[in-house]
Amino acid sequence: MSIDFTTGYEGTIGGSACGSNDHLDVINPATGKAFASAPDAGAGQLDSAVDAATLALPGWRALGIEQRRAALLQLADAIEANSEAFSALFTREQGRPLSFAAAEIALGIQWLRAAAAQDIPVEIVEDSEARTVEVHHVPLGVVCAIVPWNFPFLLAIWKIAPALLAGNTMVLKPSPFTPLCALKLGELSRGILPDGVFNVLSGGDALGPLMTAHPGFAKISFTGSTATGKRVMESAAKDLKRVTLELGGNDAAIIMPDVDLDVVAEQIFMGAFYNSAQVCIATKRLYIHEDIYDALRDRLHAIAQMMKVGDGTEEGVVFGPVQNAPQYKRVMGLIEQAEADGLTLLRGSDVPEGEGYFVPITLVDNPPDTAAVVTEEAFGPVLPLLRFSDIDELMSRANDSEYGLAGAVWSKDIAQAKAIAARMETGTVWINQNLQSAPHIPFSGAKQSGLGVENGQVGLLEFTQAKTIFVPKAA
Repeated sequence: MSIDFTTGYEGTIGGSACGSNDHLDVINPATGKAFASAPDAGAGQLDSAVDAATLALPGWRALGIEQRRAALLQLADAIEANSEAFSALFTREQGRPLSFAAAEIALGIQWLRAAAAQDIPVEIVEDSEARTVEVHHVPLGVVCAIVPWNFPFLLAIWKIAPALLAGNTMVLKPSPFTPLCALKLGELSRGILPDGVFNVLSGGDALGPLMTAHPGFAKISFTGSTATGKRVMESAAKDLKRVTLELGGNDAAIIMPDVDLDVVAEQIFMGAFYNSAQVCIATKRLYIHEDIYDALRDRLHAIAQMMKVGDGTEEGVVFGPVQNAPQYKRVMGLIEQAEADGLTLLRGSDVPEGEGYFVPITLVDNPPDTAAVVTEEAFGPVLPLLRFSDIDELMSRANDSEYGLAGAVWSKDIAQAKAIAARMETGTVWINQNLQSAPHIPFSGAKQSGLGVENGQVGLLEFTQAKTIFVPKAA
């Protein structure tokens, strides 16, 4: 199945196209100019989408997991057949260079297939002479999925695959900054998934609160900022909707003095700056042992000066723009504050002039722990480098954050690295690697970095309700 990716950006409700009287401009962040528009859906369209998902629920649930799996695999095939067009559209609306955009589309396809291959077990928790006790996992109902702008395709798949496999139906809302790939995914799903199983609505800031408050949803799966996640949870509490919240992070990476800098420097750099540092699990505070601080700082600065920043459609570009104007202003504000505070900034290569949202890769040389560039999640290409000597003092500093999403330890001494990892107050810790995830591996945040689990068997079961059935051995 092939569709036109250059025009016709409409929502999907009940297996049919859905427009709107109101529209949002979609800005190419490399130019700062609108290149398309998307529907700005409101309460009426939301009601229609929830009604369609509710109507589709009994039939989708009754199909059984094997037929649902087959439908999701067919959707993966259709995405793959259109992967080049998805990648080009992704770069225009998100800003990431084309090769990296293609990598996200390919990973999304892989993720959809792997997640669809999972099973939902029936657990036998008792099998005595008198009875058998079975624990089934049944669908919750209609799921509200809200996706951010930094990984708009992959993070949609993270929600779509397990929710639909488990027998739920869905209304998906992409970010208003990056709605187009999601709208085209909805269009592509028509005729593959039964009408109403998967609905997509784009909309501005007003649509999200309408969704989280809507009584027709059984669960909200949200990825975004901690501040917004708190509002989502507050709204969901009014009728006890289930929630999964993947929120902010201020992730620390710890570099021990025994590492081989020639081997690991570029890995450490990309772990901080991939996708122009717009990654929830990117390194955002880099703690470097004093014995190698200067050497690693200089290597990272040299790498930054070699990396080309620019329009993602241009040859050789590694880092694109920050995705949207509000985030651009926030990141530039942190840089300006650091300059005003007299901190030492080490900048990378030049960025294009013009109206695009380009920020130079910026290292901050050993700022105080109280500096805003340390305490706040930049979510842009600004990285504080922090010197340490004592590991116990370091752990106190690294854990001094309201966030606890991910962290990393770099050392040749694996036993020591594991001991440090055990002390990090995060949902994920990598040793001598970073930015790793997979469909079979659970992902969650500690503290104010989230609630619940995504991915793996645990993440799949979060889209279900445990249902215990007591079966007597005799009538």
